[in-house]
Amino acid sequence: MSKEDEFAQVIKDNEGVIFKITTFYTNNEDDQKDLYQDIVYQLWKSYDKFRGEAKISTWMYRIALNTAITHLKKEKRKGNRVSIDKVVLKQTEYYDTTFEERLKALYAHIKKLNALEKGLILLLLEGKKYEEIAVITGLSASNVGTRLSRIKQKLKSQITEKTSV
Repeated sequence: MSKEDEFAQVIKDNEGVIFKITTFYTNNEDDQKDLYQDIVYQLWKSYDKFRGEAKISTWMYRIALNTAITHLKKEKRKGNRVSIDKVVLKQTEYYDTTFEERLKALYAHIKKLNALEKGLILLLLEGKKYEEIAVITGLSASNVGTRLSRIKQKLKSQITEKTSV
């Protein structure tokens, strides 16, 4: 199998990782596509440097999150834009409107977090353990735990504040 074919398979196997990060770090479909493309490009540039010391998904998360944060900083320099697009959610066969509304509300609150907080909560929602999140982000596992606890509390208070209004 050629290097290109191997890389394409890695991207295909882990495209959900990239999709989730682009969803959290962008506000519209065009930006999401641009960021997706940028992440794949950065992964390709770094592919030869992957030594297999960590899981491929851990390596991909690290590059994708760094790329997304850089993309976000570039977007902020361009000025404020108001997005009219909704969060794109993959629909299932069993459509539960209440669940869908709650999920959209959660995503809306997550989008308000800063770049690092978004990345941490995304990794937690992906089921990553604190140790793996620490490897991906470069933080200590105890720092990850502390930050995630604060993020959860922040989200909880924002959500309960909104529902009590």
